[in-house]
Amino acid sequence: MNKWTKIGIGIGGAAVMAGAVWFGIRWINKDVVTVQTAAITRQDLTSVVTASGEIKPLTYTNVLGEGIGKITEIVVKEGDHVKKGDVLLRLESVQPSADVDAQRAGIEAADAGVKSAEANRVSTEADIKSRAADLEHAKLEWDRGQELFKEGLIPKQDYDSRKATYDSAGAALASAQARAEQSRAQLGQAHSGLTQSQAMLNRLRDVLRKTTYTAPIEGVVTYIAVRVGENVVPGIQNATGSYLMTISNMSVVTSEVMVDETDITNVRVGEVAEVTIDALPGKYIKGKITEVGTQAVLRSSGLASTQSTTGNQEAKDFKVVVTLENPPDGLRPGLSSTAKITTAQKKSVITIPIQALAVRTKKDLEEAAKQAGRKPDDSITLAASRPATDGASAGSSSSKDTEIQGIFVVRRGRAEFVPVETGIMGVTDIEVMRGVNDGDEIITGSYKVLRTLKPDARVKIDNSPPKVTDDNRS
Repeated sequence: MNKWTKIGIGIGGAAVMAGAVWFGIRWINKDVVTVQTAAITRQDLTSVVTASGEIKPLTYTNVLGEGIGKITEIVVKEGDHVKKGDVLLRLESVQPSADVDAQRAGIEAADAGVKSAEANRVSTEADIKSRAADLEHAKLEWDRGQELFKEGLIPKQDYDSRKATYDSAGAALASAQARAEQSRAQLGQAHSGLTQSQAMLNRLRDVLRKTTYTAPIEGVVTYIAVRVGENVVPGIQNATGSYLMTISNMSVVTSEVMVDETDITNVRVGEVAEVTIDALPGKYIKGKITEVGTQAVLRSSGLASTQSTTGNQEAKDFKVVVTLENPPDGLRPGLSSTAKITTAQKKSVITIPIQALAVRTKKDLEEAAKQAGRKPDDSITLAASRPATDGASAGSSSSKDTEIQGIFVVRRGRAEFVPVETGIMGVTDIEVMRGVNDGDEIITGSYKVLRTLKPDARVKIDNSPPKVTDDNRS
């Protein structure tokens, strides 16, 4: 055997041995999953709900059209501070002013009519008294004439004259009483006419008043929507009147945000919030929750869910009002804002990264226990079970499909699934109230591995930082 033959045999033998070693390593590492881990730690945890919205004053009013007319003057401009009752703008008022003047003249005429009717009433009452006195005198003469006629002291002509005078006095009194009743009716009619004229004057004055718009509250004119020469119309039925301007009282400023329906149950009145405004980067404003909405609002349309006539499964929000404690100068209504609401705080609690949480079914855990030669653990707590459907609560398949929330703990080179009970959730971490202990090493990644990792799978730990490639740089 020559030299080159020996060298070839040696190289071949080395290759066979290397292949055997490689195959052995591959066989040993078969089904081994590379994972990333982290140790259980204790830290202070703050649960925060983040929501977006806009800046709004606590008190503001939209001035709407009340009367019909053309704008002739806008007294204020945006940014002006006005007091309650200050003039904002004026409409054309020629016709309303003329109507008021005409009605005032009509009231003066009606008032003169009342005075005339009053004088007529006094005159008729005096006439009644006079006619009553004449009747009394005629009756005395008539009674005396009857006695004298019986004794034959007066002629029949004198007797008839006295009787006629008596009858005439009675008729005159009745006529005077009728005229008095008529004068009282005329006086009542005159008073009614005067009252009606005064009511009409009040109405016309109100129409004239609506041609001059005044500030309903004290504040700042934050927006003017009209210009001189434009026409204003009032609201009718379900349609609102012309939108003229907005007055905002900026003494108390709020951030009105919309909180997702999944977070609203954690938000309470009085909780602390931190508000940032896009127009003021880097500035954090403290505030408190002063109002939590009780009606869901549809995210797509902004309408209350009760206004929808059909069933709707789209995402919903709830309005939350954060009152700012020391709002900076220059805030304007409508500025975009973001509120971070602190809903809970705990000191020195066991926490894990949120991405470390996993969900497995009871069936998966039982199969893993059988493969590992262990007896399935019947004491597993169901941390996130689904409600059973009709007729399935008594079936075994429903129980096996129940989902259990837990984490994977590295023990003896394997990924052991441990059910956990969680508490408050922070930005990146979540509290674990039961299930793990200090110092346990848990699997935190990768996300793809955690989705498919089976209980009791063999794992290899690789916590080295990911390599930066040209694709990542780009």
